[in-house]
Amino acid sequence: MRTRRRVTPAGLVMLVGGAGLLLGLAAVPAQAAEVSYQTECIPPAISGLPPVQGTTTVEISAPATAKVGDEVEVVWTFVQAASKNPDIVDLPANSVQPSGTLKAAGAQVADIAMQGPRENPPIPKGGAMVLSDMKGTLKLTTPGAVTLTPDAYAINALSTDTKCAPQEAVKSAATINVTPEDGGSGTGSPTPDPTGSESPTPTTPPTSTPTDTPSPTATGPGQTDFTGKEVQVPYECKTPIGDKNATSPVQINARKNGGSFDLTVKFKKSVMDSPATIPKDSVKPSMEVVLGGADTGTVHVEGPTNAEEIKAGDPIEIPDLTGTYKPGASGESTLSPGVLTIEALGTTTTCTPAKTEVSLTLDTTEQEGGASGGSSSGGGSSSGGKTPDGGLAETGADDQSTLKALGLVAGTAVLLGGAVFTFMPGRRAR
Repeated sequence: MRTRRRVTPAGLVMLVGGAGLLLGLAAVPAQAAEVSYQTECIPPAISGLPPVQGTTTVEISAPATAKVGDEVEVVWTFVQAASKNPDIVDLPANSVQPSGTLKAAGAQVADIAMQGPRENPPIPKGGAMVLSDMKGTLKLTTPGAVTLTPDAYAINALSTDTKCAPQEAVKSAATINVTPEDGGSGTGSPTPDPTGSESPTPTTPPTSTPTDTPSPTATGPGQTDFTGKEVQVPYECKTPIGDKNATSPVQINARKNGGSFDLTVKFKKSVMDSPATIPKDSVKPSMEVVLGGADTGTVHVEGPTNAEEIKAGDPIEIPDLTGTYKPGASGESTLSPGVLTIEALGTTTTCTPAKTEVSLTLDTTEQEGGASGGSSSGGGSSSGGKTPDGGLAETGADDQSTLKALGLVAGTAVLLGGAVFTFMPGRRAR
């Protein structure tokens, strides 16, 4: 049972009197009020769940008084998230994270970015959802009354979001009386301040932008290292629990080794946070690099298994994938990310690019037993579904979300994310 201390007027006087000893604190939290509002929550598309209506009740804690120039902290506590975990999968401890927006109005207008830590107890199938407190800060700029009103929020679990928004006008939950910096009483009328002091809303990070430029075609006799460009690859993934479209930034580099090339395929950022602890040596990635231009076929590259245990909540990263490309044709040959395969704990996830994205072009000289017409690694031909230039046919992919093909709990790939959130009327004990 959660308890909160209420500050009495006398206690407030004592706290203010001792403020000189508390350097860095702009104001003392002195009020906490609840507000309820009708909410519509949209689970991620992969869940297959329709929008759900429910009631959200939150408590907003903020200083009762402060002065211009203070930076105050506000706290959003979920009293009623009105959610349950369906009978699909147990949610591990520390796998759920809330974020949202708190609206400031009146003397100062601002959107305050709120975020809570990824802290929750294990939530069994059918168990009630437990969301951590969210915090944010606001720098006060104008004397007068500043009201605080909860707005939309998102629930992130297993790297996907369930997004919830008010379906009615929401009442303010707290008011900060802001005095002028010199300590006088504020008499000015409320003046909107669209600049506010909000920090960026904590949402899914934007897709990374390329920082490497493509290397020129390898024509210089002394050149040995070739850097490919980072390309955004739209994948269509077949997982043990269904299909998913996703996009990931990939880069192919090469180093000349005699008449062949040593390839390194890099995934430029983590694909997701681990939903549960994954033992070491249990995740094995590989890829078929697609050849085009003068050459055809594929080159098999693979990475090592995870050398260390991956803790729940830590990033799951695809390591560098390496292999050797022996050219099967002379001329300009292109290299593009191809089918990505991830084997983990007895499960297999296969992700196929929806279209060809050339990362690197090389000047090649045909080698005996080279790649042309098949796989340079001896894995057989990979020509099925290719366009005449050796690339995969463009089938289209609208989902530009980050690749989240790795979700592992007890040997089962889970791409459920927000699918575990079915909102129902109810009240969580605090």
